[in-house]
Amino acid sequence: MRNAAAGTGLLAALTLLAACTRAPAPDPNPQPSRHDATPTSPATCPPDGVRITETGVSAAMGLRAMGLDLVNCGNQPYELRGYPAVRLRDADGDPIAVRTVPGATGITSGFDAPPTRMVLRPGERAGAALLWRNTVTDPTVVATEGRQLDVAPVTGRSSQPVTLDGPIDLGNTGRLGVSAWKRRDPDPTTAPTAPEAPPSSAVPPDNPL
Repeated sequence: MRNAAAGTGLLAALTLLAACTRAPAPDPNPQPSRHDATPTSPATCPPDGVRITETGVSAAMGLRAMGLDLVNCGNQPYELRGYPAVRLRDADGDPIAVRTVPGATGITSGFDAPPTRMVLRPGERAGAALLWRNTVTDPTVVATEGRQLDVAPVTGRSSQPVTLDGPIDLGNTGRLGVSAWKRRDPDPTTAPTAPEAPPSSAVPPDNPL
């Protein structure tokens, strides 16, 4: 029953995230890392014809879900099937070792719909989400905070830096769930809203690595 309740709460959070395509405002004073990764301006279309942005984070009792929005900003159809390929870096631009999992295995229940093939026409969108827990299960392991995020539409395609509104605070779980891309409505306007926190009994215990 605990897993079912947690899955219901999570699906509600992801529904709110999936409905949102609000792009974060550009930072007027960006701080480039030593790797020279400059976040893509929302007004600029990358060479491969798609732009990826964060749509906000919903949080409840240590469980986090962050929405991703992909728009075909080019002038050609764009075929997409699979999961976003993500890389996390710290504030200095150094890579963070993170185990990404398709869906939410080991994090919570739900969130595991398989990928489907889609062809996005110019202006059409797809959405996905990242899921993690801000949990410290071992005081001897330093907690991880991702401050910079690179996302490719799928493994093997070009990645682009995605501006974050806040850190991806993994605690010391070292695990990040990734949902499959799903087609979105052409022009949704709903902003993300944090879901109500479920009762503590509805959150399954964390599984240490």
